[in-house]
Amino acid sequence: MTFTVLTAEFSHESNTFSRCPADYAAFQDRGIALGEAAIAARGDANTPLAGFLDIARPAGWRVLHAISAAAQPSGPVTRDAYDRIAGVIVEAAKAHAGAIDGVLLGLHGAMVTEFCEDGEGELLERLRAVLGEAVPVAVTLDPHANVTRKMTELAEIVASYKTYPHVDMRETGRLAARIMQRTLAGEIRPVTLRVDRPMLEEVNGGRTDIGPMVERIARARAYEQEPDVFAVSVNGGFGNADIAEVGPTVLVTCQGDLERHRAFADALAEDMWRRRFETITSFLSVEEAVAEAAAHVATSGPLIIADYADNPGGGGYGDATGLLRGMLAADLEDACFGPIVDPEAAAELRRAKQGTTVSVRLGGKVDPGIGGAPLDLTGTLVSASDGDYVGDGPMLGGLHASWGPCAVLRVGGVEILVTTIRAQMNDLQQFRAFGIDPAAKRVVGLKSMQHFRAAFEPIAGKVIVCDSGALCTPDLTRLPYRRVRRPIFPLDR
Repeated sequence: MTFTVLTAEFSHESNTFSRCPADYAAFQDRGIALGEAAIAARGDANTPLAGFLDIARPAGWRVLHAISAAAQPSGPVTRDAYDRIAGVIVEAAKAHAGAIDGVLLGLHGAMVTEFCEDGEGELLERLRAVLGEAVPVAVTLDPHANVTRKMTELAEIVASYKTYPHVDMRETGRLAARIMQRTLAGEIRPVTLRVDRPMLEEVNGGRTDIGPMVERIARARAYEQEPDVFAVSVNGGFGNADIAEVGPTVLVTCQGDLERHRAFADALAEDMWRRRFETITSFLSVEEAVAEAAAHVATSGPLIIADYADNPGGGGYGDATGLLRGMLAADLEDACFGPIVDPEAAAELRRAKQGTTVSVRLGGKVDPGIGGAPLDLTGTLVSASDGDYVGDGPMLGGLHASWGPCAVLRVGGVEILVTTIRAQMNDLQQFRAFGIDPAAKRVVGLKSMQHFRAAFEPIAGKVIVCDSGALCTPDLTRLPYRRVRRPIFPLDR
């Protein structure tokens, strides 16, 4: 029998403390593609869609792919952007209502909109209104999802990535599609159970390369081999969302002995709660990080300094100047830094002639009170470009992306990548495509929390992480929460 399956990707991680809403232009910046164009761009890369297709093609499904759309993490999604993108998915469901056997969605799980706290639950509700209760729905999620009760009530199948950095997005898409195939064939009737704890997020941000999540993920994978268990998802949550259902969850997609499965999920969630004080990441101040950079000898690779707090991948503005200011003040040689997101400065630099001396006011413009005021710099314009690149690392390999109009400015011994579009640094091509080889530098300053490790740890002599005090500071007690349920850790100890 040939099954007809509606697929779509709609992703945003919403930092409710950000001043920058995710409007339709923000989704256009990162990429919106419809139907076959989306399949051509994303169908053979590390994406949920590629994983869906890996199962759909040999199974002979008729795939109706509506849209792939994502925006960089930022403030809540505007109603206009949400309605336009969700509308494409819902209209596809309406156009084929009665013929659709199943739905597969690549979502994030931490989308907040201007009008509701649960963007994913809202989408599932709109689809259910069209397709009814009988059509099975499967979703993939980022492990930084804030999974709501509505999500697990409206989607029978939920599978989150098990890695951070996320290198298993395609693998997770395959898992969800495999469960869907068995459901459509009548072999299984899955449901998804959800348990949580009163925390803003798992204490180490869900790191899976070291620390307690390594054991939790191993236990999840082992339990997936049990009869009647199809997927186990351990979500660290996204604490920069001021919403009622923020925080870590454990999900089990299963059938059969639901109490046994719930007890397993509860044990993993309890482990996150019990170990909530066990931090594994040491955050340096900017001063400490720069002092280490000044002393670094690049015998086995560069010192990588990640500014955790200005991570555009968590909704940071990408224009905090604290770390760059410190690197320049220390007169570091043979160093690079990126990105500093400043559309105004990028446009100004692109008007200058390559190789000339230029002066520019750089960074610190979105909210100078967070992460430092603008820098008045004079340097040499090394290059300017349209910002396009193709990733070749574990996360972005094969995907086309863009910084937007960008430039490389050399100030003293530091090459600075100035961009228009916000994005975190997680692929070497994000430097190399613009003439900067991070592997050949002594010091590399970049903006990311954890994803950078997939591509940059292999070239690094050493990796350190600093807290510049910007919007994504790891000290969540500094943020003005109003909507989260109380008591909650770490706001209430």
